[in-house]
Amino acid sequence: MELQQSAALNDGPAVSAAVATDRIVETSIPARLDALPWSGFHTRVVLALGITWILDGLEVTLAGALSGALKQSPTLRFSNLDLGIANSAYLAGAVLGALGFGWLTDRIGRKKLFFITLALYLSATAATALSWDIASYALFRFLTGAGIGGEYTAINSTIQELVPARYRGWTDLVINGSFWIGAAMGAVAAIVLLDPAAIGPDLGWRLAYLIGATIGLVVLLMRMWIPESPRWLMIHGRPDQAHEIVDGIERSVIGHDQEADRESFPKMRLKMRDHTPIREVAQTLFGTYRQRALVGLVLMVAQAFFYNAIFFTFALVLTDFYGISADHVGWYLLPFAAGNFLGPLLLGRLFDTLGRRAMIMFTYGVSGLLLALSGYLFSIGALSAQGQTIAWMVIFFFASPAASAAYLTVSETFPLEVRALAIAVFYAVGTGIGGVIGPALFGALIDTGSRNSVFAGYLLGSVLMIAAAIVAWRYAISAERKSLEQIARPLASME
Repeated sequence: MELQQSAALNDGPAVSAAVATDRIVETSIPARLDALPWSGFHTRVVLALGITWILDGLEVTLAGALSGALKQSPTLRFSNLDLGIANSAYLAGAVLGALGFGWLTDRIGRKKLFFITLALYLSATAATALSWDIASYALFRFLTGAGIGGEYTAINSTIQELVPARYRGWTDLVINGSFWIGAAMGAVAAIVLLDPAAIGPDLGWRLAYLIGATIGLVVLLMRMWIPESPRWLMIHGRPDQAHEIVDGIERSVIGHDQEADRESFPKMRLKMRDHTPIREVAQTLFGTYRQRALVGLVLMVAQAFFYNAIFFTFALVLTDFYGISADHVGWYLLPFAAGNFLGPLLLGRLFDTLGRRAMIMFTYGVSGLLLALSGYLFSIGALSAQGQTIAWMVIFFFASPAASAAYLTVSETFPLEVRALAIAVFYAVGTGIGGVIGPALFGALIDTGSRNSVFAGYLLGSVLMIAAAIVAWRYAISAERKSLEQIARPLASME
């Protein structure tokens, strides 16, 4: 493969014909991207890509807030078990979508995938509004989850590879925390659309699901201008295009490309490749980086069970144990969502200053202890609906950055060639164990009508979080303010 050596595209000294033939290139692209200050470009990337979490928050919140309406629907008449099955179908779809689309993201690129996955989400969530029984509803929720799961892998990879290292922790946590902006939107939608005085009982929940499709359509247009990851292009045999994109980003951010300064940037030599064989992926994740893989798995399983088990049954606890009517659940969700968003927003900077290990240990540990305490108070009937909501608000102020840190950990501690699939694998395994089982288990516990049974479920979530805190303190990587290539050298690196 011949490399063009024009001044506009060349990154450093000319590459010899012999080197070009061997598909080896010397580049300073990672250092150039990390050297940039925060700018409007980075803000636009975060808005266009990070809105995935808003959509997920909207979907998950609607699933919980609409549960009462789905039980009362004259067409569906779901039981608590039906709701648990449907919620688990959504998470199962997210698991399989993450795995399939994660593999494709590393193979054919980040940009193609975040269009494909968003299109799937749009179609499936619109179809959910047309559901006629439990089978159709569960199928459409499964497909919606597949789209969202695929989004996680493509979007996390792209954002990690475009955001400068010194902002990566806080940015990632706030983006993941924006899930709760979507949750608040879902809560407000539920308040308005489930008002029996305004909209019929079988129409409001259908209109609620169309909100996500409408937002997704707007996001599809916002993503048109986002470039492919230059880091991915460089390794996958398209260095000229990668240089051109970085030149454009630099002109957008600082008004000119950094051609005059390129000699001062550290360079790395890469042997370009078309794809990474699945055997090499497996060896990298579970051989070379076995300890990091175990840490990621523990963090993902703990937060997935903790979050999904509680959040998917949020409305059921309020309606079944506190007698809150289905059309009022949204009011209780708003302060809950506020605590979840404020946690990453206010604590996120500490992940870049105090460091990953200390903050992951702290947020996981505090979340687990507070859940055990509030669970005990719930079991003895010491909490009102308002008290329960305040308790959840405080717990998830810490649990939200903890959960976001799990995604941050698995997306920044593995080499670029396997990054998307690593996110997919740990999201899939964590969600499969902690997320799919959690809602079904808690649905069954709530159906018993016993507060002690639900408390036992809370204790299980608490133990998982505290165990994850201990593992993180002992084995997590101090990745704060370091370039991705410094944390995990690319497999294509020749140094």
